[in-house]
Amino acid sequence: MKIFHWPIRVYYEDTDAGGVVFYANYLKFFERARTEMLRDMGFEQDQLITEQNIIFVVRSVQVDYLTPARFNDALEATAGVTQAKKVSLNFEQAVTRNGEVLCKGNVRIACLDAKTMKPKAIPSQLLEKLL
Repeated sequence: MKIFHWPIRVYYEDTDAGGVVFYANYLKFFERARTEMLRDMGFEQDQLITEQNIIFVVRSVQVDYLTPARFNDALEATAGVTQAKKVSLNFEQAVTRNGEVLCKGNVRIACLDAKTMKPKAIPSQLLEKLL
C-alpha cells in the first residue's frame, strides 16, 4: 500500500474551549489528505466533475481517537488505499504527531455520477495510480 503524507498545523479554529482539537476536525484532516493525494497524482476533483462527471462521497467512517492534538501542533495526515473496487475505495488513514498516532480511521469512499448521484465506475487511469 502506498501511503501519502500531508502536513497539517492545528489552528485555533480547529480546537475546542480547552485547546484540544475538536473530534470532527480529524475527519477534515482525513479529507485534506485524500484530496491532496489525488492532486499529487494529477487529479483535481473539480476537473473530475467537469471532465469525467464523477464525484467522490464518504460512504462510511470508523475512527479511533487515541491521544489529543492541541493548538499549534504540527501534525501529519496520511492516506492509503487498502481496497479498490469498481465504484468504491477503502482508505486507511491516520493523524500523527512526531510519529505518534493520535487518531486512526478507515474511510469508505463511493464514486458517483455527478448528475444522477448513482454509483459510477472509477476511471481506470485513476485506479492504476491509486494501487
